[in-house]
Amino acid sequence: MSVQTPLPATPQGGTFQLSTGTLRERVDASRSRTGLIALGGVLFCGLVVSVAAAGTESFLPESVRPVPKSLAGAFGSTGIDIHVVGVLLVLSAMFACYAFAVRAADQLSARTVLLAIVGLNAVVLLAPPLLSTDVFSYQIYARMGALYATNPYLHGPHAIALDPLYPYIGQKWVGTPTSYGPLFTALSYLLTPLSIAASAIAYKAIAVAASLGCVGLIYHGARLRGVNPVRAAALFGLNPLIVMYGVGGGHNDVLMLALVVAGMVATLQYRERLGGGLIVLGAAVKLTGAILLPFALAHEWAQSTVKRRFNVLTGATIATGAVAAMSFALFGTGTLRLPSTIETIQSEGDWHSIPGFISTRLGLGTLGHVTGIVLAVVFAAVFLVLVRRVMQGRLDWIDGAGWATATMLVTASSLLPWYVAWLIPFAALSHDRRLWKTAIVLTGLIQGIQLLGYIPHGAALL
Repeated sequence: MSVQTPLPATPQGGTFQLSTGTLRERVDASRSRTGLIALGGVLFCGLVVSVAAAGTESFLPESVRPVPKSLAGAFGSTGIDIHVVGVLLVLSAMFACYAFAVRAADQLSARTVLLAIVGLNAVVLLAPPLLSTDVFSYQIYARMGALYATNPYLHGPHAIALDPLYPYIGQKWVGTPTSYGPLFTALSYLLTPLSIAASAIAYKAIAVAASLGCVGLIYHGARLRGVNPVRAAALFGLNPLIVMYGVGGGHNDVLMLALVVAGMVATLQYRERLGGGLIVLGAAVKLTGAILLPFALAHEWAQSTVKRRFNVLTGATIATGAVAAMSFALFGTGTLRLPSTIETIQSEGDWHSIPGFISTRLGLGTLGHVTGIVLAVVFAAVFLVLVRRVMQGRLDWIDGAGWATATMLVTASSLLPWYVAWLIPFAALSHDRRLWKTAIVLTGLIQGIQLLGYIPHGAALL
């Protein structure tokens, strides 16, 4: 008697469908668990940094080592010092967890990711100012104008060297006039009645509010664009360079981005005049925000009817006029020196950038300067090509702005860790997977370069 062998399941058979569905469910469940673990890792690393910052010199700005009690934050009494090895481990682990969390974000609930982002920002707010002296520069430029009637666009902090805030300023910046936009400088005048410590907390609180505002806007914009909103929010809100350096240092880049992203979302909602105006206001906080405007104009030219073609330009023009009037009333013609100040800062560079590394670490100043010029030309050429492609309707405008920003970061003569924040909103709202992967890779590279700075003579390893 022969034994009949059962026929193998076909794609139409229930057995095959069941096994395929089960496999997919297992993969999704595994990714969900990985995402939750990674999310917890990001939060844990952020908490370690915040708790240990007051006792760990590598986390503190150079001008507050050791940190005064007034600036030590809520965890200042712990006295925990994790030393250089701990700093390297916790920041490396935080980036790794971030990359895994973003990859698995589509398997996590929006509530879980958003609560994690809020919690991460909250613990960083309780820490002392982290990793940069810029929060003190903001204060002293405001004090120059509000208390000493000294134009911060014409003079550096050395003009008021007897002010009690002066010792907190980074030595590199004591002779440099402000490089920030007139809207931010005007807003900073309002904080001059506060003490040094209270003012530092205020700038950090502004950065936290702006960061969470960006997350909300990116989440909404992603839904408008048909992009996964949870992953988009995670890409920005969990980014260690944005949270630890940008928010932790109270940097105005985050406020600039909140206005620019608001302008981007308004444009997506066909409120182009409002969008153009908000982008200009972002640039009035920090000029970098202006990079989106040409792409918004090119997009409108390619997509809109003749009647609506100039809406972005109209909104931008009105906002520019308002900012210019305010700027002249407060600072006279001093803001005309702003491009020159920025050019000087870029020409000096820093070792994190390609030209700066050649000049400062290899000691080849002339070669570094020439390299900086060549890279600037490369950026200008790429920028023009991208704008042209958007105007021709061959490239999405947000993708174009993202690739232009990535090129700017790579070719910049001065590249600081929190500058990666400029790229992340565009990557988060992009349909191009290569762009958000580029954003993660750049975050890792810049974080890795920064980690060398925590090792004694570590930069020389390059």
